[in-house]
Amino acid sequence: MIGWLRGRVVAEEPTGALLVAVNGVGYEVNAPLGTAGRAHFDGDELELFVHTHVREDALDLFGFATELERRTFRVLLGVPNVGPKTALGVLSALSVSELGSAVHAGDLARLSKVPGIGKKTAERFVLELKDKLPALMTDDPAAPPRTPTSDAKLRLMSALTNMGYRASEAERAVEGLGSKVEHVPIGELLKEALAFLG
Repeated sequence: MIGWLRGRVVAEEPTGALLVAVNGVGYEVNAPLGTAGRAHFDGDELELFVHTHVREDALDLFGFATELERRTFRVLLGVPNVGPKTALGVLSALSVSELGSAVHAGDLARLSKVPGIGKKTAERFVLELKDKLPALMTDDPAAPPRTPTSDAKLRLMSALTNMGYRASEAERAVEGLGSKVEHVPIGELLKEALAFLG
């Protein structure tokens, strides 16, 4: 099983999937949106914590910026009827701390906004994860916190990736704009983000 990779990012899909070159081999790694922007770099090489998912007809790699994200992904896979794509979608839409807060508060509306998550699955998340997520987070106090992503930031990142920018570039531009993302119109933000990336 592959549990960790360090290599150069050769390509990044708008979905967040990465092609990582390691010693002459290219690994296709599915990852939550923005993983390349959050992951640790050693020189020009990205470091990823990897979950290897084996099925009869495929062997898929899922990469994460932190060990806490990988452990959360594995906990999500333990929820009935939740597969890797759904779990990846959850971690693309919500940080681990945001997911923990939504589950703890029983915020079904917030959980249901995640693509692929309906009301029943949101209810199952609350029931199944209420005790497991806090335990995960206290087990790993050294894990770096991830800044919560607001709706305004997500809209801007989505607009940039739809224009052909990689998710890591979009995230870098959004972070570079700072707090103005929350109150400046999206058209102006896009101009500034493009100038930042140019």
